[in-house]
Amino acid sequence: MRLTRVTLFFLALIIAFGFYRMFDFLLDDVDAQTFQATEEVMVDTAHVMAGMIESELKEDNKPDAQMLRSAFSNAQAHTLKATIHKHTKTSIGLNAYLTDSEGIVLFDSDNGRREGQDLSRHNDVFRTLNGKYGARSSREDESEPNSSILYVAAPVKSGDKIVAVITVYKPQADVLKFITDRRRDILTATVFIGGGVILLTGAVFIWLFQPVGRLTSYAHSISRGERLPMPSLGRGKEVNTLGKALHDMRETLEGRRYVENYVSTLTHELKSPLAAIKGAAELLEEDLPAEKRQRFLANIRRETARSEILVRDLLRLAELERQPHLEHKRPINLTNLCHEIADEVGPRLADKNLTLKCEAHEDINITGDAMVLRLALINLLDNAIGFSPDGEPVFLKLKKIDGHAEVTITDSGPGLPDYAEQRAFEHFYSLPRPGSDLKGTGLGLPLVREAVKLHDGEVTLRNHPDGGCVATIRIPVSGA
Repeated sequence: MRLTRVTLFFLALIIAFGFYRMFDFLLDDVDAQTFQATEEVMVDTAHVMAGMIESELKEDNKPDAQMLRSAFSNAQAHTLKATIHKHTKTSIGLNAYLTDSEGIVLFDSDNGRREGQDLSRHNDVFRTLNGKYGARSSREDESEPNSSILYVAAPVKSGDKIVAVITVYKPQADVLKFITDRRRDILTATVFIGGGVILLTGAVFIWLFQPVGRLTSYAHSISRGERLPMPSLGRGKEVNTLGKALHDMRETLEGRRYVENYVSTLTHELKSPLAAIKGAAELLEEDLPAEKRQRFLANIRRETARSEILVRDLLRLAELERQPHLEHKRPINLTNLCHEIADEVGPRLADKNLTLKCEAHEDINITGDAMVLRLALINLLDNAIGFSPDGEPVFLKLKKIDGHAEVTITDSGPGLPDYAEQRAFEHFYSLPRPGSDLKGTGLGLPLVREAVKLHDGEVTLRNHPDGGCVATIRIPVSGA
């Protein structure tokens, strides 16, 4: 992923540099093209005017400046209102001056301000008098870049002899507004195109790499032992194929690991009850008094029942641990479920002369699997009953806190020893019940943890300050 990000970063830099070069080229090109087009028209105009002057030459080959004066005076008196590309032209921006064969100005349409000046050293006049294309661009004010004026000249001939030069000139400022418009259009187009490319690149990045990121997180969650559902990967065929393959691989590996772990564990845990059953059965083959025979038969029944409970709990836990998430969720009225469980454990409470105080008055609803949750709560109550002294109360409370349903089950037993606090939820870890050496299967609390985890909740076990142990389950409330 890091290599991909670096590659995309350099790709973005290349695209950005390409757009910058294109933008810079277009801006420079629009200036050049505009001035070239203006110059081309001015060349035509200069030669047309030169032809008109040639048709009016006097006998001494002197051009008629008065004719030009009258023509420009009439033209400048015209009322203009020409809309050119959103700009309205109201006056003539083209002027001209006429020089003789020595470069002395005979006529200037700009109120005659250059008349009498010697312009023979200026490129437009000098080059034209020497039979070349004469043009120049000069600033009226050297400190002002926008004061440039474009000059284009044409020769006035009498036969093959150049007798005068006509120069037309136009301020470049007249066309700058068109250049500004073109620059703005180019900038807008570049921004839209660049924005489109960026959005497209971002969309492709999200479409391609966001699912890969989700799959990476999913793989990390598998390595951490979490059982999350496969994330949504959109409609990409390749990434969904990869996701399904990863999911199938996880299922296969977890199934194999579960089988190996549980077969090994079950074999180990069943050794003790099977050895006890075998020993008792062998002794029963001997001629024993009735009292001893009954004691050994009771041992066989007890160890058989323990083996059955162990296998049952192990199968239940294996079933829960193999579920990545609850397949079929239903609305659950947790208040009603607590009251039902309180009634269900009544006979076990009566065996130890215990009482259950159930405080579940607020109507609380969650979403999940009622059977799985019932199993978790019954296991916690069984623990509380097993560790509570005869005649003491067991408390079951239900309340809603910060968008979560919180169920607490409190017993009056000895509480958790310090060394057991970190191991309470380990598989097959169990403490002896008070007053006996009997232990549970050590699968009840792991089963509770898995059941609560499937409901996106958490379970804790801690000692109560006044004695006993408090088991707390927190599960998100529906719609919270």
